[in-house]
Amino acid sequence: MINILVISQSSPFDDMHIRDALDMTLIFAAVDQNISWLFSGPAVLALKKNQNPNTLGIKDFFKNIKTLEIYDVENIYVCEKSLIDYGLSKSELLIEANIVNFNAQKQLIHNQQHVVTL
Repeated sequence: MINILVISQSSPFDDMHIRDALDMTLIFAAVDQNISWLFSGPAVLALKKNQNPNTLGIKDFFKNIKTLEIYDVENIYVCEKSLIDYGLSKSELLIEANIVNFNAQKQLIHNQQHVVTL
């Protein structure tokens, strides 16, 4: 199995990068790759519970993030500093995630064979 890390750094409200990252993550999981997903910067907002993007005219794909469990995608990481910057706590996240500091992120990236940034 190949270790693949998808890094999301874009706001879920500006473009489709988060949706593309979700699709990519599910595809890699479906072909039995060891996939991890790191949310950093404004991308952490994609994991906030109880959002209603329809009010912004955006299709609600946030609920699809919950399907990661079905595909056995368990390696979800969230930047600790980004949570602090956006005033979020682990209990406010839509799914279970590992909170990682800067050094842990560097190690996570180092342990991958492929890294995709969206």
